[in-house]
Amino acid sequence: MFPTHRPRRLRANAQLRRMVQETTVTAKDLIYPLFAVPGDAIAKEVVSMPGVYQLSVDKIVEEAKEVYDLGIPSIILFGIPEDKDAEATGAWHDCGIVQKAATAVKEAVPDLVVIADTCLCEYTPHGHCGYLEVGDLSGKVLNDPTLELLKKTAVSQAQAGVDIIAPSGMMDGFVTTIRQGLDEAGFPDIPILSYAAKYSSAYYGPFRDAAESAPQFGDRRTYQMDPANGTEALKEVALDIAEGADMLMVKPALAYMDIIWRVKEMTNLPVAAYNVSGEYSMVKAAALNGWIDEKKVTLETLTSFKRSGADLILTYHAKDAVRWLDE
Repeated sequence: MFPTHRPRRLRANAQLRRMVQETTVTAKDLIYPLFAVPGDAIAKEVVSMPGVYQLSVDKIVEEAKEVYDLGIPSIILFGIPEDKDAEATGAWHDCGIVQKAATAVKEAVPDLVVIADTCLCEYTPHGHCGYLEVGDLSGKVLNDPTLELLKKTAVSQAQAGVDIIAPSGMMDGFVTTIRQGLDEAGFPDIPILSYAAKYSSAYYGPFRDAAESAPQFGDRRTYQMDPANGTEALKEVALDIAEGADMLMVKPALAYMDIIWRVKEMTNLPVAAYNVSGEYSMVKAAALNGWIDEKKVTLETLTSFKRSGADLILTYHAKDAVRWLDE
């Protein structure tokens, strides 16, 4: 009882606070997202995401070198193809933009871990994550036919040199289908980072600008999760574990830290949290208006993800965060 117990004793000075700090964010916890586009010498800033760019492959390689030099161990690649079609050809073709970017990065920075987002929404004209019924404007994706496209995409990405496959379409059975495809193609050691609990979230808006993947009609609620549901996330995670997922992701992160915690409590697999575009852009907008301290808010947010159980954090803040942590 007070005055014997005084918690403030351990907050008396900066050095003591560092000694007893429970949660630490370091560069090795971070994964940096990059958006690849066709062309050369292209660096087009995404208006809704200040500091984030669509980059041609040569510029992706430059970014990859900078990321690696900062001590960030991994990037995740998203692609914006030159053409889109109902077969999502740009996703699985061996000359696809992600395939080109992955090969170039691995040649230039072989020790950087390259993750490929394995989805189809950027590559279809309607912006949905797979096949649709002809004439259906609801956005209800045909699950099982889409699995075959995802398998082809994952194998193509592995052949291009990708280190980790990250399927994000929330199709039932996508982990087992991709696992089978990778094993049959001679890639049994390529791990799968499953977007196991991906919510139908309003926080994705700026990403859809960056990836040019907004649905042209309907929405994604028939395959992405209801934000009101928590127990369902644990069911999705359990199914992905049973199907052979090696790592798990919760997306978004900021409004779903309870889900990150519950997922970490139920499994001993590595858990990733995706600090998504809307979360990033809100911080940027407030900082640009002078309403918040961008450095302090960003580091506090990343620390909260680690505290909630995340082992890895995908974040557009990664480069700035590492520089701030090194100060």
